[in-house]
Amino acid sequence: MIVIIGAGLVGLSVAYELAKRGADVRVIEASDSAASASWSGAGRLAPFTDSEGGDEQENFLATALGLYQVFVKELHKRTGVDPLLRIDGIIEVAHDEATATRLRDRVDALTARGIHAHWFEPDEARRLEPSLGPATLGASLIEDEGQIDNRQLGRALRMACVAVGVELVEQAGPVALEADEHKVLGVRAGLRLVAADTVVNAAGAWAGELAGVPPPVRVSIVPVKGQLLTLAMPDRLVTRLVHVPGAYLLPRTDGTLVVGETAEEAGFDVRVDPAVTQRLRDAAVRAMPALGELAISETWAGLRPRSPNGLPFIGATALEGYFVAAGHYRNGILLAPATAVALANVIEGKGNAQQ
Repeated sequence: MIVIIGAGLVGLSVAYELAKRGADVRVIEASDSAASASWSGAGRLAPFTDSEGGDEQENFLATALGLYQVFVKELHKRTGVDPLLRIDGIIEVAHDEATATRLRDRVDALTARGIHAHWFEPDEARRLEPSLGPATLGASLIEDEGQIDNRQLGRALRMACVAVGVELVEQAGPVALEADEHKVLGVRAGLRLVAADTVVNAAGAWAGELAGVPPPVRVSIVPVKGQLLTLAMPDRLVTRLVHVPGAYLLPRTDGTLVVGETAEEAGFDVRVDPAVTQRLRDAAVRAMPALGELAISETWAGLRPRSPNGLPFIGATALEGYFVAAGHYRNGILLAPATAVALANVIEGKGNAQQ
């Protein structure tokens, strides 16, 4: 029996991959599946725009995005749920000369590596996104990036897991690892002990707080709060994912525009701050004045799990049978299928994934 703690996109992806390979898998979730960061994220797939590392990390993320397209097609075929994957590029807009210079230099560096990136002067940028306002001094476009509807992806993954025999235990209450000095014994969920010889900690922002984990193998994870809102957008005022100073704008096929996101270390507080909501909306309207007429339809906040060096923990630990898949920070959605394959290989003894 393999028990996975956490039914976010990473945990469900790992469960799905292991079950496809014939494993007996149970996922235990304290609340609801595909919740927290999986539900509250925006679904950006941005190996270059969101990268905080060097060329090697960006190349790894880009490879993960290539795997993603096959993964999504498989889920769609199995479940009939379309996660609405779009690889149509991400635009980043400059409102000052310093940003314009940075973006032009970034485009030059990416194109030198064979990445499809472009710089557009203001008039050219407005041909790409006609709603861009007069503050636009230019914009970059990185073609090999995009977005996915993460909530649809969560639905598809949950259905796919059930289809391949994964047992999902939701609303389990307090969850803790059971182990002796040498190996895992199972997982305690509420008053119930589930025996297992393999346990995967995929608890997202709570991965570092998992009870019962011996201190030598405890991972350090900091929850980083992000706030977002949606605007009701009956007309296609924004056609693709656009980063503007102070916010990003992500158009959904349902006629809404997601605006986010902030980064704040506030513990596990997920309360929405109206002042932050207003700052995000102001940033969107400053970049695209036409958005000023749109009403806010939803506001929310979520927690992204960040490790000390910004890289995820993926792999085995010194405790026999205890594995970790956590700390993906901004790239949890992007890295979910790649994490699943890497960790399944490690559990099967075919790989050596690590942080």
